[in-house]
Amino acid sequence: MTLATDFTDGYRADMARRSWPGRTLLDHLDEAVAHRPDTLAVVGYTHADDGRRALTYAELAARVDRVAAGLLDLGVQAGQVVSMQLPNWWQLPVLSLACLRVGAVTNALMPIFRTRELEFMLGLAESTVLVVPEEFAGFDHAAMARDLTGRLPALTTVITVRPGGGGQFDAVLAGRSPTVDDRAEFARRRPDPDAVVQLAYTSGTTGEPKGVMVTSNTALCNVRDFAARLGLTPDDVQLMASPLAHQTGYMYGFQMPILRGATSVLQDVWRPGRAAEIIRAESVAFTMASTPFLADLTREAEAAPEAFASFRVFLCAGAPVPRDLVRRATVAMDARIGSGWGMSEMGAVTATGPEDADERVFETDGSPLPDVELRVIGLDGDVLGPDVEGSLQVRANSLFGGYLKRPNLRGCDAEGWFDTGDLARIDADGFLRITGRSKDIIIRGGENIPVVEIENLLYAHPDVAEVAIVAMPDERLGERACAFVVPREGAVPTLDGLGQFLARRGAATQYRPERLELVDALPRTLTGKIQKFRLRERLAAPVVGAGATAPREDA
Repeated sequence: MTLATDFTDGYRADMARRSWPGRTLLDHLDEAVAHRPDTLAVVGYTHADDGRRALTYAELAARVDRVAAGLLDLGVQAGQVVSMQLPNWWQLPVLSLACLRVGAVTNALMPIFRTRELEFMLGLAESTVLVVPEEFAGFDHAAMARDLTGRLPALTTVITVRPGGGGQFDAVLAGRSPTVDDRAEFARRRPDPDAVVQLAYTSGTTGEPKGVMVTSNTALCNVRDFAARLGLTPDDVQLMASPLAHQTGYMYGFQMPILRGATSVLQDVWRPGRAAEIIRAESVAFTMASTPFLADLTREAEAAPEAFASFRVFLCAGAPVPRDLVRRATVAMDARIGSGWGMSEMGAVTATGPEDADERVFETDGSPLPDVELRVIGLDGDVLGPDVEGSLQVRANSLFGGYLKRPNLRGCDAEGWFDTGDLARIDADGFLRITGRSKDIIIRGGENIPVVEIENLLYAHPDVAEVAIVAMPDERLGERACAFVVPREGAVPTLDGLGQFLARRGAATQYRPERLELVDALPRTLTGKIQKFRLRERLAAPVVGAGATAPREDA
């Protein structure tokens, strides 16, 4: 199977001429080896053995070539999909670059996936090779992978990995140096910048994932512009604890450092205290993650600010950034806190820059990156004016090449506008604010509840650590709002107390939640996005020990 993109609109051709780089990540790797061979490329921290492993750019390139030779020995063909279910270990960047060397397609998968998810994803991709840990976080990935080979005819090879090296990965994939003939084959297979080089499954916030087809041109133009927006330099060491198997980690923890010849520090299991130690030891300047990561690091910085002496930028994406948290983090880390928004289908779309006022971080998800256009449309399809909520559409140079085997779902019109499925408003200065998913909208008695705004208000409540508001069915009004709240330690929020808090902040009566569920944690993807469909499923199930409810008959 060869993956093919669906770039059929005239706008896309124009974008290519204007802003696509016309390069692959191999070009940037070769440049780094030529100009900065002794610079650290990848530093990996592993939780199981408390290990640290580092590769310079020269060492990285040498390992990439050995693994690429191993892929040739396995019979991997150009255009075939190689899947890897690996944590943030150095083997994932090496294997991804080796796939580029032989023209194969990288498919990085979340370590939390199990047989049900993997059978679907590997089957859809017709993956021929699967690389997994021998064991990770107490789970036997090797046994699961062996079971999958009997279910998937295309899957002919399973290779296991140990975090420190050795085992099958070294023996089978990195067992020999490339020959002259191998290098000739590398040159013959070097992918065109418009070829599909990555298959990225959507993160699962709304149900069945889709396979996003990514080219070098669509990915690297975004990575380039994102780094420029944040003012990052080749000397800025960055930490990535978000999974490389998600686009946040893959694009900005793996691809972005190589594009700039910089150092990427990987953490495989999130431990806030360990992250603070890593920031100090490696002189980390930048990281990107969701709100829970920022909250954790802020507590560490408040306790030991000296660990963050090198740190200067945190880009928060994937969830709203509470105003109070931004203020605490800015003071504790003496750093710039930014906000941004994006999708697996196109990477980062908007971000605040170092020069933007704090209010932009509190109140918006940033402004568009270069060669990104936004518009908000109403139910009739007309483009809406500033500060009016509607359906968000994006037109961008980084827009993906379609969904694997699902061309009918691409949601892109002939002029290049992609329907994001999000509700949003755009202010007069072009700054975006995501107000919710179209599927997450709550319509109470014919009136839309501004879910994100109410959630942001509740984040400031002293008893609330986290909150998510979803719709619960109602015979009379259609829907009412239910708040799922993770309390702060020692606190017991009440529905009446939350309602009074919102009233003091001017929230309309009909916008206040009418049911409260106290939970230990919110269901999230590994990148921090709240899976609201799981909360709705919980409300639809038989109620056991239901939370407080205060239905109102006002419309």
